[in-house]
Amino acid sequence: MPFARLAAATTPTCHIGLGLAAVGRPGYINLGRDRDLPADRSVEAMRERTHDLLDAAYAQGVRYFDAARSYGRSEEFLADWLRDRPDIDDVIVGSKWGYTYTADWSADAERHEVKDHGAATYERQQDETRALLGDRLDLYQIHSLTPDSPALTDKDLHAKLAEAAARGVTVGFSTSGPAQADAIRAALTVTVDGEPLFRTVQSTYNVLDTSAGPALAEAHEAGLTVIVKEGMANGRLAEPHAPGALRAVAEETALGCDAVALAMVLRQPWAGVVLSGAATVNQLGSNLHAAVVDLGDDQVARLGALVEEPRAYWERRAQLPWH
Repeated sequence: MPFARLAAATTPTCHIGLGLAAVGRPGYINLGRDRDLPADRSVEAMRERTHDLLDAAYAQGVRYFDAARSYGRSEEFLADWLRDRPDIDDVIVGSKWGYTYTADWSADAERHEVKDHGAATYERQQDETRALLGDRLDLYQIHSLTPDSPALTDKDLHAKLAEAAARGVTVGFSTSGPAQADAIRAALTVTVDGEPLFRTVQSTYNVLDTSAGPALAEAHEAGLTVIVKEGMANGRLAEPHAPGALRAVAEETALGCDAVALAMVLRQPWAGVVLSGAATVNQLGSNLHAAVVDLGDDQVARLGALVEEPRAYWERRAQLPWH
């Protein structure tokens, strides 16, 4: 398991990863992103921003980087960064397949990505990922697994994923939607030749949607590494959008709302890696303060009261605009 490398890391930030969803393409659904990024969203401008973030993250102890085929050119940008820094050999590189990027580098596209969890899509996207990342790819995940996904029952696909695992790539999955817990539990039952197929799970978990928590604890108990995405709820937990209780606790800690929100995730005993989705170096630095936030029981209780019903949370997420 590549995540065993984190066991040797001693920096407070080693369990915070950097996700590239917000900077691998010109359009994304993070609130405030239109303000965070410059007007120039050219490929080269976004490549430079991604490299700046990767440099800052690595310098501050971050060792997991997360991309996807559907995150525009995120794999390409990450591959460029790795190629230009051959001495960096202690990072863990994860990517995902299952969505095809269709926006053609436009922030105003009608559809930004198309989902398909079929074996043919896996074969095509695996080749595309390998062409860019080569043997630097440590983890390959099914992107946004849901309970109705054919990837849960497709034995041909399972065999192909097991072949990749036999070649040394860790196989995992991510989840989305109000039924994340059901998808996680279904995936835990998938086996090939009597052995569990998946070794990691990446799910949305934050103070507004904690519904996947019990299933993630079960996955952790089963030996999977848990990666948490959208800890900032696509910007809803950052200034100036953060709810009053979060702003109050942030003021008490003298740190940002983002650091407090991510600290609430890091304190979960099953959380192996918590992703920052920062779009600026300053945001990243603020996010990384989550590793040193010390929350009292009263503060935890007040933040815990912010939780929303999962379906309402995901309906609101679906209404967020692409910037």
